Order: sequence, then C-alpha cells, then structure tokens
Amino acid sequence: MTKALQYDQFGGSENLILRELPETHAGENEIRVHVTAVGLNPMDWLIPSNPQLAANFNVQLPQTFAYDFAGVVDEVGSSVIGFKVGNRVFGSSMTGAAAEHIVLPLSSPQLFHTPDAISDKIASTLTIAGLTAAVALRNAHVNAKDTLLIGGAAGGVGVFATQLARLIGAKVIGTASDSTRSFLQSLGAEQISYGDGLSDRLRDEHITAAIDLFSHEALHSALALGVSPDKMATIIMFPEPPAGVSKATGGAGTVEDMKIITDAIVAGKLTVPIAAEFLIDEFADAVKLQMSRHTHGKIVLTL
Repeated sequence: MTKALQYDQFGGSENLILRELPETHAGENEIRVHVTAVGLNPMDWLIPSNPQLAANFNVQLPQTFAYDFAGVVDEVGSSVIGFKVGNRVFGSSMTGAAAEHIVLPLSSPQLFHTPDAISDKIASTLTIAGLTAAVALRNAHVNAKDTLLIGGAAGGVGVFATQLARLIGAKVIGTASDSTRSFLQSLGAEQISYGDGLSDRLRDEHITAAIDLFSHEALHSALALGVSPDKMATIIMFPEPPAGVSKATGGAGTVEDMKIITDAIVAGKLTVPIAAEFLIDEFADAVKLQMSRHTHGKIVLTL
C-alpha cells in the first residue's frame, strides 16, 4: 500500500483525503518515483476549487493533489532509456504528485535529473514556478537594458522571475507589502507598495517592461506609463489581460530553461527561499498557508 493525498469532488481544501492505495508499478515505457518532497503552487488548490478550470487540465476524479515533486526512481520499465533505479529526479506530473509513489511515462516533458548539489526539497519547488518565470521573462522580451516591474514579486513565481531577470542584467522593481522590502532586496529587487496610485509612484522609475504574477495591477500601471503590451506578460488568465499582453505558463518551458535555473542554483547565483515545510500528514496547515498568498518563497510537503 502507498499513501496518496487525493480529492474525490471539487471544492475547498476540506475535500482533501490522505488515504492508503494499492501500489502502482512502472509499465514498459514508464518509471516509478518514490516521492520525497512536493512543492506547492497556487494552481494546486485553484484547480480543484473550480470544475471548469479543472476540465482544462483534464482532471479525472479521484485526483492526486499537487503537481511538483522530487524523489528517487525505484522502478523502470523494460524499454526505458536515460533513467535507472536510484536516479534522483524532479519534475511535474499532471496526474498528481502528493503520493509516496507516482508513475510517469518516459515521454513526460517535465521530468529532470536532480543535480547532486540540489536537495530534493529545493528540487521539488522548481518546475512550475521556475519554468513559468522563465517563460514570462521570454514572452515579455526582457533584456539587460530593461527596468522590469514585477507584480507580486515576493511569491513563489516571483522569487524566480526576480532573480532570473537580474541574471539577465535587468533592473527589477517588485510590488509587495512594505514588510517585504528586505526580502526583495535580498533577491536583488527594489520594493514598491502595491495599491492605488502605483503608476504615480513609478513615474520616475522609467519602467520598460512588466510581468504580473498576482493581479493585473502591474500591467495597467505599466500601460499608463507608456510601456508597450509586447513588453509585458502575465500568469493571471482571468479576467482576460489587456490586449496584446502575453500569457505565460510553465508548460511552455524548455529543458534549456530548467538548465539555466539549476546551473544558477548550483553556482550560488539563484536561491530558492523555503517559506515553510510540513509533513504530508500536516497537509491541511500547508494548504491553508499556501492559500493565504502571503508567504515569502515556497511551501514544501515532505513524505
């Protein structure tokens, strides 16, 4: 038997159940991963709370909760090449990750070997947030000459977007609460308060690009300052963003994007703040904290 955190119906976090299930095994072209850590993302609870959104992700009930994971390969199918038992791996599984064992097809586009210098806890946070940040920067055509406004810079995607933009050479100004100022400074960004009058507060900052990770506030402020929509991107799909603004999802990320991220972590040029760690049995507290949207960094479940 194996533990799995699942939901049988759509709605709130009260529908999550930690249950014992029969073990699944790797097929011919599959690997099985013994999961050691699960990195949480807002989509983990947004999808099960919205049946229409869940349909877009082909959710089939019962569904295993969360998507990002890290662990160790403990079974490989007879036709598998490139992975063997004992390999440390991380990635994202759209059939769910919060389980002691998950089975993945070898064709999975978001399955990576974990570098020796990166812990499973850190690796479990990288795929959705890291690749989403990389895609957002690319879609907004951010370059070394830009002064980039990031809305929601202290969140899970924001910590990656901020640091990746700084690695490109861009100046970063991030919206966040005043209490987050020192945290953003540690990532290389200048903090600015969100809320009414944001465009006025940015008037002398010469913003040339914008990425919004929390709402459309940064986009509307950048537009008011004359920034072109083709220098903007957002991960907030609803309501529809302003015309011409690119939408960014981690699914469009590439192996090359992930290599940039992991190489930067290994080199000490990118840090992944872990806001909190919980055991899988403490899932209710972990999800409640994730839903607050006020953590500085990532939340991890360990198994």
